[in-house]
Amino acid sequence: MHPHTAPTSRSVGRRDRGAASAELVIATPFLLLLLMLIIQGALWAHATNIARAAAAAGMETARAHGSTPHAGETQAALVLAHTGPTLLTNVDIRAQRGPDQTRVQIRATAITLIPGLRLPISVKATGVTEVFRSDDR
Repeated sequence: MHPHTAPTSRSVGRRDRGAASAELVIATPFLLLLLMLIIQGALWAHATNIARAAAAAGMETARAHGSTPHAGETQAALVLAHTGPTLLTNVDIRAQRGPDQTRVQIRATAITLIPGLRLPISVKATGVTEVFRSDDR
């Protein structure tokens, strides 16, 4: 090639040879990490919704006339066992029934795809305690 001639498309292509492979090697791990983070976010959101549904079911059971907090905790545990037995770990279910209000709280940890990542979940369901009152007042 002479110093005054323009580079041909062949000579330019030779200098860039392998550039696409190098870019792919650099970009692929980042794309895989991004994909794992998206899936992890979806798993966490799904686990939170399951915990919320279990807390609501437990609260509905515990607040019923003649029911107990233990019955609400049991119902919440049954819902978790049927709908998402592997999505939540370290599950702690607590129900409180007062004269006016009933509350069920679930604390757990969502499963993770990324080692070392811990995603806590804490949900509450609160409702009015059902009390029978006669018309005689």
